[in-house]
Amino acid sequence: MQPAPPGATAMVLGTGVLPAGYWFETHEHPQHQIAWAARGVIAVEVGENRWVLPPTRALWIPGGVQHRTGTADGAEMRGIYVEPERCPIGFTAPTMMRVTRLLHELFDHLGAADTAAAARERAEAVVFDLIEPVDVIPIGAHSPTDPRAEQVADALTADPADDRTLAEFAAAVAASPRTLARLFLAETGISFGQWRTQIRLAASLPLLAAGLPIARIATRVGYASPSAYVAAFRRAVGVSPGRYFAG
Repeated sequence: MQPAPPGATAMVLGTGVLPAGYWFETHEHPQHQIAWAARGVIAVEVGENRWVLPPTRALWIPGGVQHRTGTADGAEMRGIYVEPERCPIGFTAPTMMRVTRLLHELFDHLGAADTAAAARERAEAVVFDLIEPVDVIPIGAHSPTDPRAEQVADALTADPADDRTLAEFAAAVAASPRTLARLFLAETGISFGQWRTQIRLAASLPLLAAGLPIARIATRVGYASPSAYVAAFRRAVGVSPGRYFAG
């Protein structure tokens, strides 16, 4: 991404068009970053956690936090880099933010090459005032490394609607159900059932961001009914799917 020329202000903005399927390698910045897509949907991974971000959402990434960012279908990404010594925001962990129409316009204003330094400084002050965290629990789970459990994880990641039971998966990878259950718990920190739920919900986020109907999303990620999907989402994330990306 090509950053706008910096001035004596707190933010430097970079803009880039990411092709479908593109991911940056895992990296970190000394500055804080606001990862946001003006068009399309991006995802940010920090450890085992994943945030999916349509234009109504951004992610505050504190300086020094390792992360990787990418997109499934292509996006116009904005990287907003904030100098820590000039920043009044005190988020110490990755935090999802609400991007209102006004904040969207301010990001465009700050990204313009002809915005004067004094105007940039005034706009940045308004941006800081408008930053509003969204209180949600991040979704995601890292994969196990044992070859038997990894085969199961790969199958469910490729097709979250795969409804095979733990016993059926165990037979397919030549392990006992007890061994497979133990491997998931030991290597991911959660049970097989909880891991499957996290993968299904993570797979649903890009569909939700794209505006697909809840009924279609539920079927595509393996839930028998829309109400079952909504209930699982609310239990895991703390809000309903409808509120997760609401402007």
